[in-house]
Amino acid sequence: METKADFSRPVVAPAKQPAKNKEMIPTFLVRLMFGMVLFTLVIVSWAVFTGREPVGQPEAAAVLQEKWIVLEGKDAQHVVVRDADGTLLQDLPDGGFVTVIQAGLNTERRKHGIDPLKPVRIVEYANHRLVAEDPETGWSVELYAFGIDNEAAFRKLLGM
Repeated sequence: METKADFSRPVVAPAKQPAKNKEMIPTFLVRLMFGMVLFTLVIVSWAVFTGREPVGQPEAAAVLQEKWIVLEGKDAQHVVVRDADGTLLQDLPDGGFVTVIQAGLNTERRKHGIDPLKPVRIVEYANHRLVAEDPETGWSVELYAFGIDNEAAFRKLLGM
């Protein structure tokens, strides 16, 4: 038996309900995030407009020892460390943390259009801070904050 299609009425597809996406972030969380951002902006603006002094910065201390060094990056891992007068201190094919600091310094100097082979100052302060400071850009990094092994790499350079 053959069935014939009824073309007298238009065929309407059943209405689809929009599927609820269970991956969506709940609205109250989105509002809470924007509220936190707004609250942070209010607090920072208040601190700036009232002239509040910055806190959480290391106290000034006397310099115990310092050394000016040149960090010359050869490739992604290789770094050569020289004294300010050009004397070779270390040739590190796998420079590790020294390479990381050299890359950060190089990036900052490139932003300011400064020669990457100018010396950087390694300073040990009386409050036990070990810092790499670049007076050319104002960039500095607290070397002691990256762990004993990483700090030791620069303490070794400081003692050379």
